[in-house]
Amino acid sequence: MGFVPTMTFEEARACVMATVRAGAREPAVEMVSLLDSAGRTLAVDCKADRDYPAADRSVRDGFAVRSGEPSELSVIGEVRAGAAFEGEVRPDQAVEIMTGAPVPAGADAVVMVEHVDRDGDRIRSRAAAAPGQNISPRGCEAREGDVVLRRGTRVGFAEMAMLATIGCAGVRVYRRPRVAVIPTGDEVVDVTATPRPFEVRNSNAYALAVQIRRAGAEPVILQVARDEYSHTRFLVERGLESDMLLLSGGVSAGKYDLVEKVLAEMEAEFFFDRVKIQPGQPVVFGRVRGKIFFGLPGNPVSTMVCYEVFGRAATEILGGQQEPLLPMAYARLTEPFRQKPGLTRFLPAKLAPAGEQVTPVSWSGSGDVAALARANAFLVTEPDRETWEAGDPIRVLLR
Repeated sequence: MGFVPTMTFEEARACVMATVRAGAREPAVEMVSLLDSAGRTLAVDCKADRDYPAADRSVRDGFAVRSGEPSELSVIGEVRAGAAFEGEVRPDQAVEIMTGAPVPAGADAVVMVEHVDRDGDRIRSRAAAAPGQNISPRGCEAREGDVVLRRGTRVGFAEMAMLATIGCAGVRVYRRPRVAVIPTGDEVVDVTATPRPFEVRNSNAYALAVQIRRAGAEPVILQVARDEYSHTRFLVERGLESDMLLLSGGVSAGKYDLVEKVLAEMEAEFFFDRVKIQPGQPVVFGRVRGKIFFGLPGNPVSTMVCYEVFGRAATEILGGQQEPLLPMAYARLTEPFRQKPGLTRFLPAKLAPAGEQVTPVSWSGSGDVAALARANAFLVTEPDRETWEAGDPIRVLLR
């Protein structure tokens, strides 16, 4: 393998993103229905088909008036959302208007209904109307021809609303990448099996499948690679038929940890094989035969953390996404916390419903799936800090 560096978390993530971007080819494009575009990545820029809003629009219930008019006015009609006022507001006149309705010709302000006194068809305003008051002017959201969603954007609920707004019944999106998953180890048995004391059920493949789908790709789960060179090599060959390969387990320094040996003999290029994080230090990242691969630690929490902070970004880039994000926020600790400096840690934690406070979840190490299932977030520590007091802000990554 030659020399393979150990990296910090930030270095390793930057390395993954730069490497995948440099070698990634633009995915194939396909047309899907609007609803089926959810979670997909746009393959084209999407433009506004008209001005938005298409006319000056009231943002309040009230009265459309001419700014600078006397406080007492005659009400000559009304206009609601979904209709238009056919006439024109002239001096000393007002039109009753509902939220979302187009502003009548001649009016340039809306006085809120709460700010007038009405007596029949006469109103008296308690405050002078300023030009543009309570009006969204035509085109203030987007002009016809403006790019409102850029190529490489993942379609979420807001993007879905925008696509529907501009009339995209069919959407051009990138093909989902296929990500192969190979669990390794003689100790790994099927989820339907009754494991003996020295065996574990194959949880990693299923957890990774969920994470892969959440990243916008299609998981391809292969059989468990046994602790035997030819079987591992055979499955790696099959895995490389997909766009990216994930192996869980077999990346430590033990006698039966064969992943790096197999890949090295296939002339793989290794970019790192250890990262200063917990859990997940012995994570491997490289490229072989033009395909990106990750060798993930076998302990379940390590596997999930390493995919989330490294593998997900690679998956999203392969799927055409322009800016993969690892969204972190700050929350205040509910209790003191201490660590040994030197590593960036991603530890199970419980974020309060309001998102302002976070509590570490007691865990027994990187095999403790039960602790992670009780958590809804990861506490993310700074590697050069040793202690935090209750009330101190700390980074949080949602799970």
